Amino acid sequence: MATAVHGELSARLRGFRQVQRLAYECAEAVAARLEPGVTERQAARMQREWLRARGVRDWFHLPFAWFGDRTAFTGFRVPLQFFPTDRRLEPGMPFILDMAPVYEGHTADIGYSGSLGVNPLQDRLMADLEAHRELILREVRERRPLREIYEDVDRLMARQGYANRHRAYPFGVIAHKVGQVRQRRWTPHLFGFGVQSLKGLAADALHGHREGWSPLWSPYRFSDHPPQPGLWAVEPHLGFRGTGAKFEEILVVTDSADPEQSAFWLDDDLPHVRRWAEEK
Repeated sequence: MATAVHGELSARLRGFRQVQRLAYECAEAVAARLEPGVTERQAARMQREWLRARGVRDWFHLPFAWFGDRTAFTGFRVPLQFFPTDRRLEPGMPFILDMAPVYEGHTADIGYSGSLGVNPLQDRLMADLEAHRELILREVRERRPLREIYEDVDRLMARQGYANRHRAYPFGVIAHKVGQVRQRRWTPHLFGFGVQSLKGLAADALHGHREGWSPLWSPYRFSDHPPQPGLWAVEPHLGFRGTGAKFEEILVVTDSADPEQSAFWLDDDLPHVRRWAEEK
């Protein structure tokens, strides 16, 4: 586990791990309550209500829920298509829950894949995501340019027989930086995104532009630089014939010369990691 390898987490990292675990607890709790007929909008509201009941008052972005072929972003062309719809869940249907709460000034952004009952195809996609988690960590530790790592993820997906669905996200990002957010009594939102978080991302973008790096990890030239120290919410997203699966979690990047200290996943005690261990 990350805590065993890297010693005691700093107070700052403990805050991020706490909110990431809280978000995954929410995902598991909401997934357990899903039943036939529930809509994406209802599932998104269930996530909001669960987290608000536990003290969350701000968001990097409000919760999303995608059912059926929308887990693979089938036909997505404009950003509005990402928002929850009246699509109803059916037996055997895959789903993805995605939320980005801010708690006590710390941000998490997580993705949880599951299905209502048995779905062997999504199970296979989830199993094959383990290789992507390993590849990303290994190549970040090698200080490969982010754009090259993105291309290696693409090639691994192609070898596995899958389509890259994170390319459908704005700017085609596989990851973005997250950080601390100043707490305020009133937290406005803009198109589902927290204004304070957007300000932080914009400040990172401006700072990075001056120094030759970007807070967005994309397939484009502005990501053609080594990993920048900080916290990155990473989300490789596989798609195959109308079924999608992904995980999303925080990768910690430092400026340490020690490879194991230079990059590590914030927490290895997460649902998808436990799932892979149990399958082995």
